[in-house]
Amino acid sequence: MINVIESPRLLLQPFSPADADEAYPCITPSLTRYMMSEPPARQSEFAGSWRAWMQAFADGTEWVFTVREKLHNRFLGLAGLGRIQTPNPELGIWIRESRQGNGFGWEAVTCLYLWAGANFDYSCFIYPVAEDNHASRRIAESLGGVVTNSGATPKYRYVVYSIPRYRPVSENSFAKATNAISDADWHVSFGQSFIESIRRSTR
Repeated sequence: MINVIESPRLLLQPFSPADADEAYPCITPSLTRYMMSEPPARQSEFAGSWRAWMQAFADGTEWVFTVREKLHNRFLGLAGLGRIQTPNPELGIWIRESRQGNGFGWEAVTCLYLWAGANFDYSCFIYPVAEDNHASRRIAESLGGVVTNSGATPKYRYVVYSIPRYRPVSENSFAKATNAISDADWHVSFGQSFIESIRRSTR
């Protein structure tokens, strides 16, 4: 059973009905410009979506997590891991617009990536992203992702990154690899505290 995945600033918890009222108003047309779906027109429409997420969680086909800031338990967005019964699950993230630009998207995706890689035998992760969504593309690239596919939807052109699974071999190699990720110059550096918090979540 998955309870909470923790990083220095964030808590990732399985989505629950109690999160719906906070998530719904954040799903705006400007937020979804780089998402395949459009904003739900009403809360009842959104309820259909989150009930499907919860059923997929129970079935073990997709995991959707609420991302909260530890400080004040503030709702930040959603992170997901889809296609979890395949060798190459799909990472996804959105952060509410008022809290973007603080490295929360990177921290949430990296947290989920390290946790999943440490607990499950995946060969790699895929990360589809709109071609023009440069901030999100930097997340994939910071984790060693390379573009392996591309295409187009009615809304935008997209690329698909393949991100190699991180396989810790020893204490030193785990620290070295994760510090390299967190030292990218476009986000906050978390260093060893980030590594330790993810390792605690995997025990």
